[in-house]
Amino acid sequence: MQTYDFDVLVIGAGAVGLAIGRAAALTGRSVVVVERHAAFGTETSSRNSEVIHSGLYYPAGSMKSNMCLKGNEKLYAYCKARGIDHQRCEKLVVATTGAEQVRLLELYNNGCKVGVDGLRLLSGDEARELEPEVSCEAALQVPSTGIFDSHAFMLALLGDLETAGGQLVCNTEFVRAEKLPTAGFVATLIGPESFELSAKCLVNSAGLAAINVRQNIAGTLTNEEIVPRYAKGSYFKLNRRAPFSRLVYPIPGVHGLGVHFTRDLAGAGRFGPDVEWITHPDHQVTDDRIASFVDAIRSYWKNIEPQDLSVDYAGVRPKYELDGKTGTDFRIDAFTPNGKAELINLIGIESPGLTSALEIADYLFADALSGKHVYDSSTP
Repeated sequence: MQTYDFDVLVIGAGAVGLAIGRAAALTGRSVVVVERHAAFGTETSSRNSEVIHSGLYYPAGSMKSNMCLKGNEKLYAYCKARGIDHQRCEKLVVATTGAEQVRLLELYNNGCKVGVDGLRLLSGDEARELEPEVSCEAALQVPSTGIFDSHAFMLALLGDLETAGGQLVCNTEFVRAEKLPTAGFVATLIGPESFELSAKCLVNSAGLAAINVRQNIAGTLTNEEIVPRYAKGSYFKLNRRAPFSRLVYPIPGVHGLGVHFTRDLAGAGRFGPDVEWITHPDHQVTDDRIASFVDAIRSYWKNIEPQDLSVDYAGVRPKYELDGKTGTDFRIDAFTPNGKAELINLIGIESPGLTSALEIADYLFADALSGKHVYDSSTP
């Protein structure tokens, strides 16, 4: 009879990987989460806007829509229960032209269709009653948007994981995995030295490296060609008093939500991210992008000047191409040769992945009361 080192091996300790490890451990399974860096959450999970998204933008029935809507509620509840600093500060999505007003109405209709609560269309004057410095012809008020301390969130997830008996092992990189004869996988990992771990279920939550990890799991690839694409987004901090109390977003573009205004929990403002396609993950930010930022920001805030901005940080979003077309939704694939998921690949978990983390984890390892989970439908 095959024996295993762990029930579940999770590759990647970002917010989603930690949430998955936590959810699996809370069901009584033995769990280890491995992370190639020296600490958890050093890539996409810590290089973003720290926004609790509403689910406004995503098509009805999409995984992003379903995960974000449920994740929004779960994240607010978790932050409240665990004392994680957060604010339900609202968001305005602003239209600055007649054409953008058409798009704004489409966003409103989509949000109503998928069940985003409290949406309200505003005239330009109504928007300025809320935010006197905003420049727009119309706006959409989104009450369920907020901000939170993502590092404290990940610390809490790790605490739950460890309290439930799970482990986090850092400075440990995935090399490859092979299918075991009966069920499960044996993974080759490298830390100070190379070693192997076997698990009933292997979860690939490696973020920027997820597609590369997928390609190094023997015997499970389909005929689909999935190629990684990296969308770098730079952020610039505001060197003066923040002009808005709410978050302010332009009409979204094709590959991102546009250069928007967010603030941290202390009230300091920042703008970003833009979209820069790169061939390899790179977090360097230079001030040569300030001019394009100022142009974008002036569409909804006229008082911005180049000297008001300084370099802050950059994040990279793990996008993908599937058979030559850019993927627009989360992709969660389960390899189930014996009726139970022995391998789960999470591909393209970009925004709103942070908001969706708890719901993604519950989708994979739901608690015993619901009986709906991908991993199995019977016993641990």
